[in-house]
Amino acid sequence: MSDAPTDDGLSLFPDAAPGSRPDEGPAESTPDAPLAARMRPRSLDEVRGQGHLLGEGKPLRLMLEGGRLQSCILWGPPGSGKTTLARLLAARADAHFVPFSAVTEGVPRVREILAEARTRRKATGRGTILFCDEIHRFNRAQQDAFLPHVEDGTIVLVGATTENPSFEVNRPLLSRAPVFILEPLPPEALAELLAEALADPERGLGDAEVSAEADALAFLGLAADGDARRALGALEGAARLVGPGGHITPEVAAEALQHRFAIYDKGGEEHYNLVSALHKSIRGSDPDAALYWLARMLRGGEDPGYIARRLVRMAVEDIGLADPAALTQAMAARDAFDFLGSPEGDLALAQAVVYLATAPKSNRVYRAWKGVARAAEDTASAQVPLHIRNAPTKPMKEWGYGAGYRYDPDEPGGVAAQGYLPEGLEGTTWYEPGPYGFERDIEKRLAWWKARRAEGASGATPPTSEG
Repeated sequence: MSDAPTDDGLSLFPDAAPGSRPDEGPAESTPDAPLAARMRPRSLDEVRGQGHLLGEGKPLRLMLEGGRLQSCILWGPPGSGKTTLARLLAARADAHFVPFSAVTEGVPRVREILAEARTRRKATGRGTILFCDEIHRFNRAQQDAFLPHVEDGTIVLVGATTENPSFEVNRPLLSRAPVFILEPLPPEALAELLAEALADPERGLGDAEVSAEADALAFLGLAADGDARRALGALEGAARLVGPGGHITPEVAAEALQHRFAIYDKGGEEHYNLVSALHKSIRGSDPDAALYWLARMLRGGEDPGYIARRLVRMAVEDIGLADPAALTQAMAARDAFDFLGSPEGDLALAQAVVYLATAPKSNRVYRAWKGVARAAEDTASAQVPLHIRNAPTKPMKEWGYGAGYRYDPDEPGGVAAQGYLPEGLEGTTWYEPGPYGFERDIEKRLAWWKARRAEGASGATPPTSEG
């Protein structure tokens, strides 16, 4: 058939395409397949974790047990079971399962799948589940083009993504496909899975008679960061190291794992999650938590310059004049990192984080600035009072510019009884010092100056930080 547009007006996915391939069913694991593929759960009872979705009466379990075909988005970290759940859905619904990767396959393959799905439905009445892995890799137009085929029932679309769907998936598609959030598998569940894989002679490593210390399995369960595929891959590597009949120790497990990669996406949701965690830990005066999130960000490859800018922001937003040295510390940490580089400069950022976390907190300047900014916008035409205007020329002096201005340093007590705001805003207060740190002294000074102006500058001595 030709690539003419379909009756839905979209030419991206026409009714059929030349060279269509035969139907693809679920991939069957073979004895030489990776351990993670062989140990893939075959039923709901074998699925680890995800109790919030698969527990009794939970939405995904109801869908699976009811055999209902419904498009959905599975959002979760690698190795959390997205592909497994899609396959179970297809099996329960007696639907044809077609895996598709938005990373390695493109539009021509999708055309074939849609053509095959139409043919299958007309010939046998059997539905098709299109499992689109990494669906966020499709652009907006490609995602939109799925919509008519989802709506007319040609396919049930199950999209899998490691990225936040609210950022990466089109809103029209989200309205037709509910999002199920999968969580990283807990270390205990992974350790149990590894123990089963060691003992299973059919799909696991039971025939090799490899044993493992409980601490080794616990280490792999923790180090896998919730990723079952990674945990099983590390176990398989450890089994190769010790050979048939061998014994896996924590040292062997560590050698098999080699390097534990941090889960961190500098451009996605996890970036903002960790930044938020660092900021809120500092604001909450918890130096240990703040150091932990700093380490997670640096270890995940975050730009130290970005972190330094955020620390400067925290110094002025959350600490402010409660401790004016906080800004100095944050700026010094930035300069020290620029001078030293990593890893030596990491300590400068750590020092600033601890200082900011343990400093007294005040957002009074931040709040005052927001209020002043609104007032400045609302009164953009308010005139500068004559007595505080500059008068560089004789005519301006004749017009009254600067007339009546009193020079504060020459006044008794250094305070002149005059105002500085435009007409209509006299006496307005935006900045109100907080009760902590240096702002306690500022509050005393402001109160003294206000009283002196009201009294006409009596000549009393202003309070000091000791007063």
